[in-house]
Amino acid sequence: MVDVSAKPETDRTAVARGRVVMQPATLAMIREQMAGEDSDLPKGDVLGVARLAGLMAAKRTADLIPLCHPLPLSAVDVGLTPEGDDSLRIEATVRTVGRTGVEMEALTAVSVAALAVYDMCKAVDRGMRIADVRLVRKTGGVSGDFEEGES
Repeated sequence: MVDVSAKPETDRTAVARGRVVMQPATLAMIREQMAGEDSDLPKGDVLGVARLAGLMAAKRTADLIPLCHPLPLSAVDVGLTPEGDDSLRIEATVRTVGRTGVEMEALTAVSVAALAVYDMCKAVDRGMRIADVRLVRKTGGVSGDFEEGES
């Protein structure tokens, strides 16, 4: 594990995004749930379960990723939004005050939320794809800020 004891504590934020690509009929069922209608998804509330899975994963990142520092997280937000007619966008924002960043926590939250969507919907669509998981922004720390698209 990297020794971060000499680093100053700073406010740190990381934002990660990803998508779950699915059949349009599967996304239509998720939209039905969002509207409060009955859907044919047998496991229940897809978005609620995925949000909770992402939040729990962010808190357990150090247990999942070798050599990752356990961090006291100040906030975790996981949002899921339909995009087009065949994908669900997942975005996680994680904050802490600490000596190391929360990029891994944000990426883990997105990844596990996507896996939860897959698990909740696999009965109707086994061909779903998890795609484009990436860090889009980070602030704080000695290395400074990062925005997707910067070199």
